[in-house]
Amino acid sequence: MLKFYYSGAPNPTKVALFLEESGLPYEGIPVDTRKGEQHKPEFLAINPNAKLPAIVDGDVTVFDSSAILMYLAEKTGKFLPAKTDKARGELLSWMFFVSSGVGPYFGQAVHFRNYAPEKLPYAINRYLFEANRHAGILDARLAKQKYMLGDSYTIADMNVWGWARMLPMVIGDGAWEKFKNLKRLVDEINARPAAQKAGTLKDRHKFKTEMDQEALYAMFPHLKEKVA
Repeated sequence: MLKFYYSGAPNPTKVALFLEESGLPYEGIPVDTRKGEQHKPEFLAINPNAKLPAIVDGDVTVFDSSAILMYLAEKTGKFLPAKTDKARGELLSWMFFVSSGVGPYFGQAVHFRNYAPEKLPYAINRYLFEANRHAGILDARLAKQKYMLGDSYTIADMNVWGWARMLPMVIGDGAWEKFKNLKRLVDEINARPAAQKAGTLKDRHKFKTEMDQEALYAMFPHLKEKVA
């Protein structure tokens, strides 16, 4: 059975959405990042980048949420666009747009606004600007069509949903009023039974919730190195 290494963060949640949508059997294995479990040798053997999610499917190991979504979609033949060069190009473009842009900028915006030990105006402004810019690109795309790749619900929408559903946390109040097309997609996916199951991912294990020194050093190792 496929092993799914997860936490309650946005990237694992989007993979949980695919697993629930597809009905693919899996064993969920929690990795508590605030306890530093992602840095243990047994997990680093699966993902040397010490990030969630990761899957092990027989002798196949895949990490990075976009890569996992593409692997699972191709494995099952589900939630893919039409088999044309045009659709394939669009799929790759938007999947990598989320990996290289949306995820990193949204994540850094949350980090500098909420977790950084120093409130640095330049960093906050930089990442808020980029988070807004990326959300705007998604919103403009969804103003033209129902889903990211047209009329069909695909892994590109799941990939966007993982982070987009957190938009008010990322950029603050007024997010949904500003990006109404993105909200429409998020609301539609949220209403799906699979998304509601995926949303309970964080509740399936008693993850540490305190952001104490142990958690800060586990999640942001550069802070420990600075002190040392």
